[in-house]
Amino acid sequence: MSLEELIDKCKKGDRKAQEQLYRQFSNILFGICLKYSRNKSEAEDSLHDSFMTIFEKIGQYKSKGSFEGWLKRITVNTVLQKYRKEEFLKVVSENVEAEVTVDTEYDDIELQTLLKYIQELPNKYRLTFNLYVLDGYSHKEISTMLGTSTGTSKSNLARARLILREKIEKTTTRAIIGILIMALGGTL
Repeated sequence: MSLEELIDKCKKGDRKAQEQLYRQFSNILFGICLKYSRNKSEAEDSLHDSFMTIFEKIGQYKSKGSFEGWLKRITVNTVLQKYRKEEFLKVVSENVEAEVTVDTEYDDIELQTLLKYIQELPNKYRLTFNLYVLDGYSHKEISTMLGTSTGTSKSNLARARLILREKIEKTTTRAIIGILIMALGGTL
């Protein structure tokens, strides 16, 4: 069955078509949910909520643009909706203008470790980091999506990068110390 036929059947409420659509796109959308969530359980809840919204609004899809892009947009918005009105999205001071970057010299850090570090970020930093760095949204777009100011978006990104840099440096330092201990016969 083609994607167009699958979408058409989903618009008519066909449960088997909805199941097939879920199977076809759930892994991709779960990755998005996981990226914005604190843990796997929260990501699973967000995926469920996203598909509920997708099936509810699939009649609004007009076959213009990428269907996968439409699904991703709904998923991101569904996840962000949980955080929009929360107080943690506000920042005390918006005076942080300096861009702090995570050095690329840490190429040996595993993707799983980096994902874990991103998930451990406070919500306001994790959401801003993912939207800006991983999804390419501008600070203006992020401020609209999260209901904050552009300055808050910039501040949250800078702080997220600083936290990630510190965690990566600690991991790298621990790895170097471990190598030195092994090289010295297990003792320092």
